[in-house]
Amino acid sequence: MTSDLQPKRSSRPVAIWLLIGIFMLIIQVLLGGITRLTGSGLSITEWKPIMGALPPMNEQDWNTAFEKYKQIAQYKYLNSDFTLSDFKFIFFWEWFHRLWARLIGVAFIIPFIIFLFQKRFKKEMVKPLLILFLLGVLQGLVGWIMVQSGLEGSQLVYVSHYKLAIHFVFALGLLCYALWFALQLLVPAHQLTINRSLRRFTGWVIALLVIQLIYGAFMAGLKVATAAPTWPAINGVWWPQNLHSYADHYFSGISFLFDHPLMIHFIHRNLAYLITALIILWTWKAYRVQGSQLFKKTRWIPLIIVLVQGILGVLTVLNSINPGKFLWLAVAHQFIAMLLLSALFFMLYITRADKSVYQ
Repeated sequence: MTSDLQPKRSSRPVAIWLLIGIFMLIIQVLLGGITRLTGSGLSITEWKPIMGALPPMNEQDWNTAFEKYKQIAQYKYLNSDFTLSDFKFIFFWEWFHRLWARLIGVAFIIPFIIFLFQKRFKKEMVKPLLILFLLGVLQGLVGWIMVQSGLEGSQLVYVSHYKLAIHFVFALGLLCYALWFALQLLVPAHQLTINRSLRRFTGWVIALLVIQLIYGAFMAGLKVATAAPTWPAINGVWWPQNLHSYADHYFSGISFLFDHPLMIHFIHRNLAYLITALIILWTWKAYRVQGSQLFKKTRWIPLIIVLVQGILGVLTVLNSINPGKFLWLAVAHQFIAMLLLSALFFMLYITRADKSVYQ
């Protein structure tokens, strides 16, 4: 790496830029959730990275886009009663989702070039920035591959919930990577807390939360919230019945763990209880640690977030048969889930196992 990459100015603007990017990524994930819950993801049948930034500009263009949508299975088997007005509604959410992704790209590239000329980047920043850019490009490609699979299927009315979960996990990975990078620029070494046990505990809670988030994607992907709009029991029972069948479907092997609506409910709910209990225990342990001032000021945050998340989860389930309330409760539920993941990653960053490791 050449010496002209050595910074002559503060790298704090770089950290602020990364935080803005994280905010934009959170909005993008929420838009993705709205797109899925409104069934809008397959409304745009073409991928035009440049020209696709503009929506149809006149009635003829709208009719052309609508005719293309009429050729896919989702219209034929699910939305055959759609009017042009209905189509414009679902088109808007998918278009906005893609537009926001383009804005994220612009928000990355332009400041990157400016900061490069201002020599704000240290040598060690270049590789993470390159990885961040490549992860963003990869996420866009995964999103299009996911949509394309739904357009090509002759019977598919929605994209596979597995592919949706992969797309979601990639987005969360990008968010966490950017957050970690920003924290490296913002948090001084003296604010880190050394506690191997608590750090290991934090890592396990994050791993469990990732599984929970995947099951949340399954809930949205299969649109199964209405299969059990009750709480605390699942349609009057505590353990799902007839696990190898549901409606007209039969689940062989262990596929019921990932495909059966009531089993997905069961796992998602009980993981929530387990994660809440673990974070209560984590908080108790954290308050027994003599850490840095930053650690002491922030160790309560995961507990508050997980309690809010639990309340939102219950409200979302109970209102799943009310489309208007359900959509925005589900989006809020997803938003708080990302805040919880970010809070735990923050605690993972500032809690270290060894004094010699600070990056």
